[in-house]
Amino acid sequence: MDPNLKADSTLCDCCGLPSCRPQIVVSRGNPFAKVMIVGEAPGAKEDSAAAPFVGKSGKLLDRLLEEVGFEVNKDFYICNAFKCRPPGNRRPTKKELNHSLPWLYKQIELVDPEIILLVGATSVEALLGPQGKITNLRGVWHDFHNRLVMPLFHPAYLLRNPSKDTGSPVSLTRSDLIKVRNKLYELM
Repeated sequence: MDPNLKADSTLCDCCGLPSCRPQIVVSRGNPFAKVMIVGEAPGAKEDSAAAPFVGKSGKLLDRLLEEVGFEVNKDFYICNAFKCRPPGNRRPTKKELNHSLPWLYKQIELVDPEIILLVGATSVEALLGPQGKITNLRGVWHDFHNRLVMPLFHPAYLLRNPSKDTGSPVSLTRSDLIKVRNKLYELM
């Protein structure tokens, strides 16, 4: 089976947005990776490129991953909890997100990652449910169907808070990614 689910994606109309969205953004990266990154929903750049995390936020995420020793296209399978761009770049509604979850669950099943990184509040809600603020959840291991899950700050938040001082969101995210790297090595 194709973990990109591209063939199935052309048939999607379950959330009511297909009439206003040009693309379904499915994934990028290695479909056999041990680590899956789940973002929120595509933005304008992702919509036009039909790939997640390719705009400014994606470039920052890639850079942070590379800084701690990862090869992005080799070590990660990257997707979003919601597969198409909501109008006005708004957050997907709970109903829209719920319609998209079977796709995300199928991707998780097909890729079969050992670790899932949840980037931003929407992806945390999608897999872990409403558990509180990401500031309290990030950096701590959680469980989703016997898989290790680590919530992370969204790179858009890091772009708005660019300080690299100790304790800053960028610094905390870097330390979270080091935890992920160390856990991955431990699992090998």
